Amino acid sequence: MSQPHKDLLEVVAQTRGLIIILASHVSSHYINKTSESNLENILSLFVPESTTSVTLIICCQANEYSHTFPRGPASHGVLGFHSNMLPSNHPGEDRRSSATCLPGRGGVLFGVFDGHAGLACAHAVSQRLFYYIVVASLPLRTLADLDRAVEEDRAGPPLLEWHKHPQDHSGTDGGMSSFHSLRNYWQERLEDEDEDEDKEDDSRVTSALVNSFRRLDYDLSVEAQVHLRVSLPGEGLPLSSPLRVALSGSTACVVHVSNGVLHVANLGDSRAVLGVQEADGRWSATSLTNDHNAQNPDELQRVLEEHPRLERRTVVRHDRLLGLLLPFRAFGDVRFKWSTEMLSRVYKTRLDLVSAVSEAVRTLPPHYLTPPYLSAQPEVTRHRISPADKFLVLATDGLWEMMHRQTVVQLVGEQLTGFQQQRPIVPGMGMTLGGLQRLLLDRRGRVLSVLEDQNAATHLLRHALGDDGYRAVAPNRLAKMLSLPADLARRYRDDITITVIHLNELNT
Repeated sequence: MSQPHKDLLEVVAQTRGLIIILASHVSSHYINKTSESNLENILSLFVPESTTSVTLIICCQANEYSHTFPRGPASHGVLGFHSNMLPSNHPGEDRRSSATCLPGRGGVLFGVFDGHAGLACAHAVSQRLFYYIVVASLPLRTLADLDRAVEEDRAGPPLLEWHKHPQDHSGTDGGMSSFHSLRNYWQERLEDEDEDEDKEDDSRVTSALVNSFRRLDYDLSVEAQVHLRVSLPGEGLPLSSPLRVALSGSTACVVHVSNGVLHVANLGDSRAVLGVQEADGRWSATSLTNDHNAQNPDELQRVLEEHPRLERRTVVRHDRLLGLLLPFRAFGDVRFKWSTEMLSRVYKTRLDLVSAVSEAVRTLPPHYLTPPYLSAQPEVTRHRISPADKFLVLATDGLWEMMHRQTVVQLVGEQLTGFQQQRPIVPGMGMTLGGLQRLLLDRRGRVLSVLEDQNAATHLLRHALGDDGYRAVAPNRLAKMLSLPADLARRYRDDITITVIHLNELNT
């Protein structure tokens, strides 16, 4: 990053610091997350009007990343991808990952991870899950070679080629314990005499995704239990501590692309939406995931049926699991999975550890009678890439709470084709002629260019934050949304993480 850009970011940081000081004097009692007018009032109080367009661009582009794959069969049907993320919490609880699987059957992996009750679980899963997927899908002969290399203390073949933003976290969390867990997993595969390596590719990939999700969640739980037994009072809980990871939680939405076929494994409420260009040029959105929450009737019914009828009024309360958790499927969150006896023992005997984690997880959930209540079983969908399938938008719920999937696809599609259709202005109720004139003048003076953002994820991010109601970005609104301090921003939006995967039909 150039020195002028660094200087501008420092000015922005100092401005946000002043805003935080001012914000501390505003009672949260008056802040309503669902009130648009209240948001505008808050924005007008704290955000300077002098924010430059250059500053806005730098803020939006700070975490953007892109990668282009070489054409041909090795691309598996992926041209490249664009990614970006914007935290609302400090530190942000979202994570993202993208990598190419190197040995064996290969493929390309993308994932977004939305953490809650802290960032530890999302951080660990974003670093470890792809390794589990590779181990679950490798031919047994390759796994045996890998195990021999480890046994003989030789360097084995790399399993993944990561594609990361320079500031994305790298390395595997948990040190040797996470490696031992992974090795135990592949050794169990090698010892499984019943494993059928002749499965069709679709069945094999689906099984690998399901097994890897479930096994990683199991290992997170076991590692936390071991940590409880061997840790000493006063040791503290660093970010990679197994107990901190297991007590926090994370949703996950992972895309595996191989030989022109998409497999999407979803756990929670992040989404994958396919952008399809119809024969007449129009864009349509196809969802490849289902939300795992109370808004999904099938998911709600599944949760209710897994527990006695006596618990029907308590299993889901206020659209939350046991009245506390919004997603019905997630990694970690062992306080919704462990036995009552185990949790009670933790809360009674290890207060030194429990007090170090998020306040939200320091007590036993109410009506905790028949655990587990939370599942790490992903829902997997398959889709063969067709010539009409141009891109896939993979994003955490922070984006989908602000934009409809059709709008998302339309924006990316128009950016992809370099064309933006100008829609007529429809005056709102009560708008005066003077107001309409100002609106028209403002629109005429604004440069509407879909090529302003080279990165499709950044394009979506700017529109999500600064949309003026006519599929254009209002610079003032964007400036205000970007300038909100974390303690106010999280009241109006969630962390947003977006990856746009550009597709082509294999061998075209």
